This record gives sequence, structure tokens and C-alpha cells, in this order.
Amino acid sequence: MTSALTEDRRARVSISVLVLNQNYEPLNVCDFRRAFVLVSRGKAEVLEHADGATVRTPSRLVPLPSVIRLIYYIRRPQPKAKLTRRDVFQRDRWTCQYCGVRTRDLTLDHVVPRHRGGKHVWDNLVSACKLCNHRKGGRSPEQARMTLLRRPGEPRVTVYYLFAQHLRANEAWHKFVPEWRVDEVAAI
Repeated sequence: MTSALTEDRRARVSISVLVLNQNYEPLNVCDFRRAFVLVSRGKAEVLEHADGATVRTPSRLVPLPSVIRLIYYIRRPQPKAKLTRRDVFQRDRWTCQYCGVRTRDLTLDHVVPRHRGGKHVWDNLVSACKLCNHRKGGRSPEQARMTLLRRPGEPRVTVYYLFAQHLRANEAWHKFVPEWRVDEVAAI
């Protein structure tokens, strides 16, 4: 009995809630506790409930929200993309930028090698298969007689980019995220 209660508590703690702005634009993701506070203080309304998940208050059993909408519009700055290996691979659609092979076994390549003054920035990083990265070595693409399929750059941060990892697990969110595409997530 005790372990079942503990598992139930862990499941509730991991429940993510999609927060929509007043205009139904996806804003962020919070945990159920934060969502519960926003709703109870009248700052948000529940649009969707989590399937069968509830939380007990001193006086009643309350269904947990899955999607909430803020009552007032919140302005937020345009988010910037984080420079991580996974995000570079995602930007390049898990494709080697030299030979075009689509694979999960990619490496990061500095177009202008770091020992030649190349920086670790979006404009100088591409996804490369191990064979192409080895072939290029510490040379520029021109010196290695290799051409890039696309010029690298910082990706535009979209709603899809921000919420892709949560969308797989929360089917109720799909109708609130306009850029949701199952085929794109399958490739990630």
C-alpha cells in the first residue's frame, strides 16, 4: 500500500501542464502545483484535465489540469535557442551536412576548425557523420574539397521547438500547438 501511494505521488509530481497566454498562444510548461495555484487564485482557467489524475485537498478531490489559459495577456521576450549538440542535430534534421546521410550517429563539426580561430557558435557548427568529419579533419571545407549542403545559422525558436519534448507525452496539448507535426517528432 505504501509503495502504491509513493508511485502515485511521483506520477503527480511529474505531471506537466501547458500554460497558454490569454490569446491561446503556448507560453510555457509548469508543474501541476504551479498550475493549481494560478487557477485557485483566479489568474488562469483550466481548459483540459489530465486523464484521471487527481490531487486531494483537505476538503475534496480535485482533477489535475493538463492545459490552462491565463486570464491576462503576458508579454515575454523572444526565446533564444540553446547551443547544444542535440539542438544542432535537430536544426540539421539529423542529417550530415556534407554527404546528406540521415543518421542518429552524428558528430559536431566546426566548419572553421577551432585551432584555426573558429568559434563554438551556431554559424560555425554543423552535423557531420563520422566518415565525413574524419575526412575533413582539421581543415576548412574548401581545403578538404567538401561542400556544405546548407549554410549553418542560429535556428528560429518556434513553439514546436520549445514544446516538442512535452508534446510526445501529452496528446491533449496537440490542438493547442499549431506547429505540431507527428512526422517531425518521429525524426527527433
